[in-house]
Amino acid sequence: FLLSLKLEKKAKGKLQKQICQVVLDHFEKQYTAELGDAWSSVRDVLTSPWCWQHAVLLNRFSQSPGLESSLAEQGYHPAFPAALPYLPAAFRCYTRTAPGRFPAQKHQPGRLKEYYLLNAASLLPVLALEVKDGEVVLDLCAAPGGKSVAILQCACPGHFHCNEYDDLRSRWLEQTIESFIPDPFINLITVSKLDGRQIGDLQPEFYDKVLVDAPCSNDRSWLFSADPQQAVLRLMQRKDLSSLQFQLLRSAVQALRPGGSLVYSTCTLSRAENSDVINLMLNSCSNVMPVDLSGMARGVSQEFTFLSGMQQHELLVLPEKGRAWGPMYVAKLKKVSSS
Repeated sequence: FLLSLKLEKKAKGKLQKQICQVVLDHFEKQYTAELGDAWSSVRDVLTSPWCWQHAVLLNRFSQSPGLESSLAEQGYHPAFPAALPYLPAAFRCYTRTAPGRFPAQKHQPGRLKEYYLLNAASLLPVLALEVKDGEVVLDLCAAPGGKSVAILQCACPGHFHCNEYDDLRSRWLEQTIESFIPDPFINLITVSKLDGRQIGDLQPEFYDKVLVDAPCSNDRSWLFSADPQQAVLRLMQRKDLSSLQFQLLRSAVQALRPGGSLVYSTCTLSRAENSDVINLMLNSCSNVMPVDLSGMARGVSQEFTFLSGMQQHELLVLPEKGRAWGPMYVAKLKKVSSS
């Protein structure tokens, strides 16, 4: 016991040293103003990686006898309740309240992985999107590919377009898809490296569903920026992100057919990149309307802590001890007519 205490202290000391003070100071100011009292408990979790949790999303294309029982032995349980408005039978995810991480699987060409490790909150945009078999679906900013893989656990789209502009991340996305999706399904998937802001012009009114998991200030990883100069640069460029996010969102709306819906998500707590972007879209675009997510929020309220006072079409998952999921912002819109 003493040894484990010693090790924990050592780990804490090591991790503590790595927190980037410039970023923490910036967040301290902004999030105290935006989140009020909730910020101090969120900060405790974000700055303590030893209390972070990982969910295990099972791959329906790779049967693995014994995996579920070994997860159960380690205290994992099925994550999402059947009471959700949308929860396909094939979609299976396991979580536990204890921190720590199930062992990751290495990429082996020609061999499918059995599960994907991720932050459970990042599955909420996928469940909010409600993809059905046969639909034409676009994942606009798809790397590293976890949400693309999760969409394919839910349904079999008629066509699935996964786009990633960044060259390095695009290769990562291709590898993820190759690791999880068998050949017959791969034929339904197109991976592209287009500028997401142009897809609306290139393929107007083409998609039934669009996911915009936008590039954002990644609060969790930014807090541990090893390079203070890079951190300062990131914080300076941060105010330009909302403009990029709005352009991606506008492109997504153009790419949607009338009657189609889109989900916008980020992994930041920042209001400028979340509610403000969605409000600007709703105020400047008369052919989109908000879609109520409160049914989904109620269904997962055992698993996640949400910021109160949000509008019905949006959710913000706040990390808490024992429920260290998030940050994850999710909003849903529907296109009601042609532009």
